[in-house]
Amino acid sequence: MTRANLLDNRDELLDRLAGLRADASRRWGKMTAHQMVCHCTDAFRNLLGERPTAPTASRGPIRARLIKWIALYAPTPWPRGIRTRPEADQERGGTRPEDFERDVASLKRATDRFAKNLAVVSVRPHFMFGKLSEREWARWAYLHLDHHFRQFGL
Repeated sequence: MTRANLLDNRDELLDRLAGLRADASRRWGKMTAHQMVCHCTDAFRNLLGERPTAPTASRGPIRARLIKWIALYAPTPWPRGIRTRPEADQERGGTRPEDFERDVASLKRATDRFAKNLAVVSVRPHFMFGKLSEREWARWAYLHLDHHFRQFGL
């Protein structure tokens, strides 16, 4: 079974992003569509080391592996309502939305930088899953964007 990921499914994700409107209604959560764009950009920029991040709390290796397997490989969508880290939360320290089209363009650029720099990203542990391979980071990126695009009906 093929697992969707950022490297193999980038065009699909960008097509979905192109369908997003600033006034899109959310299906769950508190973020507006514009805040979601900034949140996703911040997540990539945090992992690329372009923005400061809070230290990662260590989880036990068995728990981290279990959570990682469920998040990356279980055949169910990510649950709604997971609290995000402050540096990627637009109400607690993330980038404030400014101009929708410019912020969408920033997300596209951040997506490209992330995909091109997976080797750099893969040395950083995920705050919840621990160490991820380049392929697992690409999978995470796809699932993160997919989760938020579904939040806005994309």
